[in-house]
Amino acid sequence: YLGEFAVTQDLWEAVTGNNPSSFKGARRPVETVSWNDIQKGFLPKLNKLTRRSYRLPIEAEWENAARGGPYWQSEGYRYAGSDLLDQVGWYDKNSGNETHEVGLLLPNALGLYDMSGNVWEWCGDRYGEYKSGLQINPKGDREGYNRVLRGGSYFNSTQFCRAAYRSFNLPTYHAGHFGFRLALPLQAVG
Repeated sequence: YLGEFAVTQDLWEAVTGNNPSSFKGARRPVETVSWNDIQKGFLPKLNKLTRRSYRLPIEAEWENAARGGPYWQSEGYRYAGSDLLDQVGWYDKNSGNETHEVGLLLPNALGLYDMSGNVWEWCGDRYGEYKSGLQINPKGDREGYNRVLRGGSYFNSTQFCRAAYRSFNLPTYHAGHFGFRLALPLQAVG
């Protein structure tokens, strides 16, 4: 399962007691969080509070969700839910150069919001080149140091907000356009 929205500032603050975001607003996505902040600070606290096993999605899970499901069910949209980014994502032409509250634009076919634009979303994997050939749920590079980011953000142009676009950064890096979405493995639901 993936979160309907990127993690919001109100959830981050309820779990950690602080709000590192540059653009304040309870229903805006939390940003200015590093991969390490999420893995070492937020997730252990959230999992202790909820007695669940939340984690960052792996890149394959994220892309599958952004595209609206497996390729044979997906509409094949360029962005997460539409070929028209204005309908589904906040980016450099419609954002006013800031994040926006989650869920204000249209969701994709799976009912997930803001997977194109608003904030880049950290994934659990290390960044590396894809291996050739068919793969099922690839887990990313075993050796790399950089971590995967997907989705684009409020200040990016359309090309960076495509469901297929991949980016990366150091796990220690903080930026006012880096956020994340929660994943919950099926076996943890019940």
